[in-house]
Amino acid sequence: MHYDLQPLILTFQLAVVVTAILFVLGLPLAYWIAFSQNRFKYVVESLVSMPLVLPPTVIGFYLLITFSPQYFLGHFLQSYLGIRVVFSFTGLVIGSVLFSLPFMVNPIKAGLQNFPMSLMEASYVLGKSPWETLRRVILPNIKPALLTGIVMAFAHTIGEFGVVLMIGGNIPGQTRLASIAIYNEVEALNYDTAGLYALILVLISFFTLLIFYYLNRKTVKIF
Repeated sequence: MHYDLQPLILTFQLAVVVTAILFVLGLPLAYWIAFSQNRFKYVVESLVSMPLVLPPTVIGFYLLITFSPQYFLGHFLQSYLGIRVVFSFTGLVIGSVLFSLPFMVNPIKAGLQNFPMSLMEASYVLGKSPWETLRRVILPNIKPALLTGIVMAFAHTIGEFGVVLMIGGNIPGQTRLASIAIYNEVEALNYDTAGLYALILVLISFFTLLIFYYLNRKTVKIF
């Protein structure tokens, strides 16, 4: 039975990078959606949640067209900045960030919306800046929501198939993730190898969720 660890390593690397990017982007976006009075925020909410209802291949197709060197943006990035998006790890990151965005934003947004506004007002009365209020008051009290967003984004990225196949292709050592490797092995009738890949992904997902529920239970007890 032929077995290659590279798809699993690449999948883990992608999940870590995407989760970090989503946290940096998702926290301020969730904060804005939760507290903004802008009448157009519902448009932003709808766009953020679109990946929940769209087929992954639709998102992957539009990303492929958008960043293809045959079209303006892809041509500009590759010719003038030397950045190739399609069929590259960069493309996997972009596609996964867009497709997993609601899994980070929505839990954090829910946590912020349930946050007692009296605590925030008390912090401002005591002379704390918005940054200090966020760091010392808000974030410690929405730890379960933060943890949920991080775990769901990480787990969802590990299991993604359609988007990453469309934008990244199936290049060994560069864009072939574990989910794509499973598909390849099934097509080749190598069910033993496919089963091993699948079992490893099942175990990773299970223990990720197990750790999440354990830590979340402890966090709830503290707060």
